[in-house]
Amino acid sequence: MTVWDDLVGQEKVSEQLAAAARDADALVTAAAADTPPPEASKMTHAWLFTGPPGAGREQTARAFAAALQCVSPDRALGGAPGCGFCDGCHTALVGTHADVTTVAAVGAEILVKDMRDTVRKSFTSPANGRWQIILVEDAERLNEKSANAVLKAVEEPAPRTVWLLCAPSIEDVLPTIRSRCRHLNLRTPSVGAVADMLVRREGIEPEAAAAAARATQGHVDRARRLATDPAARERRAAVLRLPLRVEEVGGALRAAQELVDAAAEDAKQLAESMDAKEAEELKAALGAAQGGRLPRGTAGVMKELEDKQKRRRTRTQRDSLDLALTDLTAFYRDVLALQLGSRTAIASADAEDALDRLARATTPEATLRRIEAIAACRDALDSNVAPLLAVEAMTMALRSG
Repeated sequence: MTVWDDLVGQEKVSEQLAAAARDADALVTAAAADTPPPEASKMTHAWLFTGPPGAGREQTARAFAAALQCVSPDRALGGAPGCGFCDGCHTALVGTHADVTTVAAVGAEILVKDMRDTVRKSFTSPANGRWQIILVEDAERLNEKSANAVLKAVEEPAPRTVWLLCAPSIEDVLPTIRSRCRHLNLRTPSVGAVADMLVRREGIEPEAAAAAARATQGHVDRARRLATDPAARERRAAVLRLPLRVEEVGGALRAAQELVDAAAEDAKQLAESMDAKEAEELKAALGAAQGGRLPRGTAGVMKELEDKQKRRRTRTQRDSLDLALTDLTAFYRDVLALQLGSRTAIASADAEDALDRLARATTPEATLRRIEAIAACRDALDSNVAPLLAVEAMTMALRSG
């Protein structure tokens, strides 16, 4: 199984990256022999991966990183990079390779202090791999200062350094950065391709796989979670019951509170599984005895970790809310499709009774206004409006239509 096998519906992009990885070998060989690099190479020092949610931007970038670090013995016999089994591929894919650094937003932004060490590392030679690779999962969350730090590193990179930036669209990245990157745009995988992946990789029954793929409209990660996690299916079912609960003011406000509480519970569960472990690991690194006091002068380091964990909890809650809003948008899109006389590609087939009821009781104009209300809620959350206020405003707008 090669590293490209997990990329669902991205055959063209996989071919381009595989060709670039092969050319990267020639660049490494030329550098080792101190000879001029080959002309017309498909490899470059900076890449920008864009595409809609669920298309697999981060997975594609990580697969490329693994191919660049591949050390399979078959390579000497002309084998393609990215075997998926060697130590270079495995550690790059699971995130433990010493020369593959991943940067992800902890809060709403990637701060410059979170990028300093990474940018500094980008100017060093690989420790034991073939390339020094920096993978930025949320390039759209770089603020002005952190983006400028990345720009300086991308403008004049070290000879064996590769930057892999991921963002929803090319417009989400500074023009000065994207102009120095090779751009690859991923497409949303087809429902059939996602269902096939769930059957082959996860062992899901074909009918359940098709239902999960259809419900998520080609979002690979969400389809996998929906097919394998009963709690995820229950959360989605609760969201799809919301449109019928907002007919009264009290019901609309209760629905908003429950939606926010569920997102907060998701964030709490993640925090409980990660925060204590991170704190203990940092205390051990600082030299504190088990259960003992911290050494003098280290309180600031612990405070910085606590601030990071707080930002992560906030982002996790808002990501959970965004997932619910995505399901809600798909529900009203299906209502609109029924109102316009179409039953093709219905995502919320498991809530067909509710769809039919709302389609008959309301007008297409009212449905469009409700979809706009959900989009306004998402914009409010992006602007750091208190989640409960934003969701209450949305549920009241859904009630009035």
